[in-house]
Amino acid sequence: MKAGHGTLVQLLGHRAPPTLPHTYICIRQTRHWRGSRRGTSASCAAARFPTVRKEVLAALARAQHPYATVVGCSDSRVPPELLFDAGFGELFIVRVAGNVISPEVMGTLQYAAVHLHTPLFVVLGHEGCGAVQAALAAKFEGARERRRIALLLKRILPGLEDLRPRRSTEAQLKAAVEANVRWSMRQLRETPEGKARMAEGVLKLVGAVYELKTGRVRFL
Repeated sequence: MKAGHGTLVQLLGHRAPPTLPHTYICIRQTRHWRGSRRGTSASCAAARFPTVRKEVLAALARAQHPYATVVGCSDSRVPPELLFDAGFGELFIVRVAGNVISPEVMGTLQYAAVHLHTPLFVVLGHEGCGAVQAALAAKFEGARERRRIALLLKRILPGLEDLRPRRSTEAQLKAAVEANVRWSMRQLRETPEGKARMAEGVLKLVGAVYELKTGRVRFL
C-alpha cells in the first residue's frame, strides 16, 4: 500500500481540512492499516510534483495552514514530503538526527500546535537509523562519540532503557528504532499543551517507522 498524502489525511479522520488536494488513494481504515507502500499502478503513482500555480504561491505567501506536523530524522533517504506525496504548505516538518526531542525541537512543535494548529503530529523514525545504532553501541559496548554527537545520543538513551542485548543485531536495531519513536511520542504527550489538546480531542499523535528496503511506512 502506498505511503501517500491520503495516509495522513485518513489519520485525521473527521478533522481533515476540506480544501486538501485529492490524493486519497489506496487507503484503508487506520485501525486495520498495516503500513503503506508506493505502488506501480496508475492509481498509485509515484510522488506528485505539480507545477505550482501563481495563485497558490500567493496564498502561501500570506499564511501557511499545514494539516500535519512531522518530526523525522535528518537521513537523506527519508524525506517526509516525498513519502507522503505532500505539496507546498501541507506539512510542517522538523528533521534532526534520530528524531530526538530537544528544547529547540520542542519549541518548534509548540509553535506548530499553538500558532499553526496542526491537528496531526507524526513522529517518523526509520529502519537502519545511524543515530539509534550509535546509541545502542554506547549502551551495550561503551562506544564513545565526539562531544556534540554524544549529547544527541543522551537524548535517545532514556528510550532504550528497557532493551536487553540480543543475538540478532538487526532485530535489536529494529526494536530500538521503535522504542525511540515511542520515547519521542511520550515526551510530546507529557507536555502540558500535549495533554490539554489531546484531552480536548483536537490533536492526534502517532508514531511511524519508514522501511528503507520496502518503501513502506508502518504506523505503530
